[in-house]
Amino acid sequence: MLKCHLSRIMGEQKLKIADVSRDTGINRGTVTRLYQETAVRVEFEVLETLCRYLKCEISDLLEISPDVDQ
Repeated sequence: MLKCHLSRIMGEQKLKIADVSRDTGINRGTVTRLYQETAVRVEFEVLETLCRYLKCEISDLLEISPDVDQ
C-alpha cells in the first residue's frame, strides 16, 4: 500500500489545500485526493511540483507500507 504524507507535511508548514492549489497550479481536487489519501493515480509532474513547492523529497511525500492482508 502506498501512503501519502501530504496532510502531515502541509500541517507542519501550516498550508491549506487552497494555498497549495493556488500556488502550484495543481487542480484543487487532485490536492484534496492526495491530502485525503483517496487518489488512485497521480502524474509524475504533479509529484515533482509538490516536492519542489514543499521543499521535500519524493520519499518524504510517499511511502510504501506493508499491506494489512499480507
